[in-house]
Amino acid sequence: MIDIPSPAIAIVGRHNSGKTTLIERLIAELVDRGYDVGSIKHHSHVGFDIDYPGKDSYRHRAAGASETVIAAPGQVARIKTIEGEAECNELVRSMPGHDIVVVEGYRKSGLPTIEIMRAGNAADAHTAEVFLRGAREGVPLGADHVQMGRGDGAAAAKIDAPAAPAAASAGGLAPAAIPAATVGSAAAPAAAPFAADEREKMPAASTVAVVTDIPAAREAAALYGIPAVDLEDTAALADFLAEHYVRPRVTVVIQAGGESRRMGRSKATVPFAGRPLICRLVERLAPVADELIITTNEAPNLAFLHDMYPDLDIRLVPDAYNERGALPGMYTALSAAQNPYVAVVACDMVFASARLVVAEALAMHESGADVVAPHNKHGFEPLHAMYRKETCMPAVHRRADRGEKRVQSFFDDPELTVLPYTQDKVLEVEPRGGCFINANTPEELARIEDSYLGE
Repeated sequence: MIDIPSPAIAIVGRHNSGKTTLIERLIAELVDRGYDVGSIKHHSHVGFDIDYPGKDSYRHRAAGASETVIAAPGQVARIKTIEGEAECNELVRSMPGHDIVVVEGYRKSGLPTIEIMRAGNAADAHTAEVFLRGAREGVPLGADHVQMGRGDGAAAAKIDAPAAPAAASAGGLAPAAIPAATVGSAAAPAAAPFAADEREKMPAASTVAVVTDIPAAREAAALYGIPAVDLEDTAALADFLAEHYVRPRVTVVIQAGGESRRMGRSKATVPFAGRPLICRLVERLAPVADELIITTNEAPNLAFLHDMYPDLDIRLVPDAYNERGALPGMYTALSAAQNPYVAVVACDMVFASARLVVAEALAMHESGADVVAPHNKHGFEPLHAMYRKETCMPAVHRRADRGEKRVQSFFDDPELTVLPYTQDKVLEVEPRGGCFINANTPEELARIEDSYLGE
C-alpha cells in the first residue's frame, strides 16, 4: 500500500475566538467541493476520554490494555496510552491519503497557521491592536509582540525576530516570504498587558492568513502582505486553501502509443509474467492516480482493461498529432489530463514507481516548479517525471508545432522552472532502484523477466 502524505493547516486563536465554529463550516465547504478532509483537535487540558464506564471497551482499558481498537461497520476508533503528548506532525503523518488535514490548535506545531480574531472577543480585539501596532512600526511577524502588549515599544518588540515565515509542512505550500512592513506612521497608543495565558497567542512567522471581522487586524494583515478573510466568508477561506494547501490532484499517464518496431508488436500487450505488460503498469501506478490515462492508437486492443479494472475508469486517448514522437506524445498526455499535475510514464518501464510519483508531486508542490524530473549522470528521465499542465502544455505545443520530437527539447524554455530530482533522492524513495529500466526488444524483456520475476 502506498501512503500519500496529507498536507495540513492549523487554525489558531484565543479562547472564544470561534475556532471550532469556523472549522466546522470550513470542513463542510471543502467536503462539498469534493475534497477528502481529515481533522485534528488539540485538547489543551490533561486527560480526556471518548469511552465511558460500563462500556466493554472501557472495561478492556480498565483491566490494563494500553491500546484498544473499537470497530463497527463504517467506523473505527483507537484509544492508546502514551507518555507525554503526541507531536502534531506525528499525528498528521499517521493520517495519509487526505486532500488536507485541518488542525484546531497546535500553534507551535510548525504547520502554517491561519489566525482567527473575532470582534466580539475582548482578547481578540486586544491582540488586533497589538498586531496593528507591530505592523505599523515595521516589526516582523514572529517578533516579541508580548513586549508591545506591555507597552514597551517597538525596539523591545524586535528582539529575536526571525527573518522569514516558517515553511509549510506535510506537503503544504508556503506563500512567498512575508515582508516586514516599513510604514512610518506614528505608533498606536500602548495596549494593556496580555494575560499570562495569552502572551504566546499572537500571529507569528508561521501565520499565512487572518480570518477576522476586526478592521485593525485586516489593516495589519495588509501591511504584512498576508490575506485577510472575512469571518463569515467560508468560501473565500476554502478558495485560499484550495490554491495553496490542498493536495493537488494528479493524473497518471501511461504512454502506450502502439506498434513498436524493435519489440515486433505492441509493448502494451506483450506478455510479462503471464499477462499483458500494461496490466503491470496499471496495477503499480493506479494507487496514486486521481485519474488514469493510457495514450494509445490501439484503443480496441486495450478495451479489455475496462473489464479487468472496472473501478479505475481508465481513459484510452489517441495521439493528438498525426506524427509519432515523444514530444507529440507528451502534448497528448498533457492536453488529455484533467488535473493540474501530470505524471508521465512509459509503458515499458517494468518497475515504474508509485512512490516516486508521490515524491515528485510533493517536490512540485513545495518548490513551485513546472517540471520535476529525475536526473543522474546520463541526464534527465523525462518519461518518469511530473509536469504542471498549465505551464508545460503551451511550451510543449510550441516545440511540437516546430517539429521537435525529444521531450527534453522544451526543458530550456525560459518561462519554465525545471527541478532536477537527483539520484540520491530517487534512491531514498526506491532504495532498490530500477525505476527507469525499460524493455525495447523481446530479448531485453525476457532478461528482465528472468531476473526480476516475483519482485
